[in-house]
Amino acid sequence: MTDLLFELTSFQRDLLYVIAGKTNPSGQDIKQELQQDMGEITHGRLYPNLDTLVKLDFVEKGKSDRRTNYYSSTEKAIESLKRRREWEDGHVNL
Repeated sequence: MTDLLFELTSFQRDLLYVIAGKTNPSGQDIKQELQQDMGEITHGRLYPNLDTLVKLDFVEKGKSDRRTNYYSSTEKAIESLKRRREWEDGHVNL
């Protein structure tokens, strides 16, 4: 069976890594973290990609308050990220 993580864009995988490394980050927290390394990320790029990850069951979305959502990694995401890291380690000799 093919791991769906391999079907994601690199930006979507980066989102998963950031979410997995934080406790229930908001969209703005995720955006700020990524912008430190990637430069400006627009609302129109961030939120549709987060919604895709929710639909694919890699991320759970909840409400922090009336205006703020939080995102958390599912077990599927964590296991997929572990397999991805093992795959990368098997293909890169540093």
